[in-house]
Amino acid sequence: MSDKIQQDALHIRKLIREAEAVSDEVLVACARLKQAMVRARQNPQVNVDAGQRALMRLTQAESQALSLSTSLLRVHDELSKVARETMGVEDGTGDTVINPVAIAEAAPALIEA
Repeated sequence: MSDKIQQDALHIRKLIREAEAVSDEVLVACARLKQAMVRARQNPQVNVDAGQRALMRLTQAESQALSLSTSLLRVHDELSKVARETMGVEDGTGDTVINPVAIAEAAPALIEA
């Protein structure tokens, strides 16, 4: 394996991890925003339905962010396969193991608690 391939692989590995971290931060930011919005409308001086449309849109944005996160996991999984094929990594060193359930096409409707 050439040094260029190794350098490219390390750079891509760094970038996919950065992208995954950013998508997680989006999910956290949306959750914080939703919490603040719901708390704000608990004020007795605010109508009970205040901001409902905004909450619905935020929930849609959260769903899209989760889809992005799942797609990035799929990209990561595919890149791991390419690394094994290209670099001949057979011993599992440096492999990222992604549970197939995490990248399944259809998300489960409800997760039992």
